[in-house]
Amino acid sequence: MKVLLTDYDFADIALEEALFQKAGIELVSAQCRSAEDVIKASAGCQGLLVQYASVNAAVFAARPDIRIVSRFGAGFDTIDVADAKKHGVWVANSPDYGVGEVATHALAMVLALLRHLALYDRDVKAGHWHFTTPGQLRRVSDMTLGILGLGRIGKRMAHIGRNSFKNVIACDPYIIDGDFPAYVERVTLKQLFAGADAISLHVPLSSETRGMVNAALLALMKPGSIIVNTARGALIDIEALLVELDAGRLDGAGLDVLPDEPPGGDARIVQHPRVLLSPHAAFYSVVAEKELRTKAAQNLIDWQVKGRPSYVVSEGAP
Repeated sequence: MKVLLTDYDFADIALEEALFQKAGIELVSAQCRSAEDVIKASAGCQGLLVQYASVNAAVFAARPDIRIVSRFGAGFDTIDVADAKKHGVWVANSPDYGVGEVATHALAMVLALLRHLALYDRDVKAGHWHFTTPGQLRRVSDMTLGILGLGRIGKRMAHIGRNSFKNVIACDPYIIDGDFPAYVERVTLKQLFAGADAISLHVPLSSETRGMVNAALLALMKPGSIIVNTARGALIDIEALLVELDAGRLDGAGLDVLPDEPPGGDARIVQHPRVLLSPHAAFYSVVAEKELRTKAAQNLIDWQVKGRPSYVVSEGAP
């Protein structure tokens, strides 16, 4: 078996090389940025290990020997799953790595925004020393935390956030009532945006969720509330978010992900004083990175040995 590691931003790929060498799998690597790049680099390959590269029908048609695609991460929006199904290609991911890291990062962003930490830091460094410089602060324990998406990470966010907030509410139409923790109130999407003081997004990117946080939803949010996104950048209409921030209706936004990554340094969302940014880093810890990379690679090894990956997104041909 031969596998192409389509692209990566790790310091090296020694971990993957060791795993595949032990399994008797040949590994080649590239830094593909498009489906065309993947086609050029994947000659003779039966599997793809993908970070950000686009994989679609063009790849499967040009390289019919490819039978499995495994992605670093829980999300798989860079892989056209429908195209994979049509060509009998397995799709796999690594859905349960870094759950605690992402939830902790999201909560850290929420609390930093509500406590105006970045604004205090800015003011102190500018020579302004007073507890009121960034405006009035409300008590977090009087507020409601809202969570959109109550999967693994959303549930962890609810669990670690409940001790800081008065109430936790959540919206997830794909989770049955019995899977909602007792301390989380189930609400509709509109109720979530109208009722929460802080909203954290934890849904995958799909045709249904792309741009779902639009002007209409943002307009429902309480004056002075905040929103945090550690899921996928394209969930939020950034221009609509900027309108609400510029008008002063929203107190802040914490974004670990953006529609275009990395953004230009002069982008308005980057320069906005009420936006707290991190570089798609919510997943990261040394342990979580190792877990992510091991599980994504193991999918390909398991497919070779057992005929199916450990974490199946979509089944392929036998």
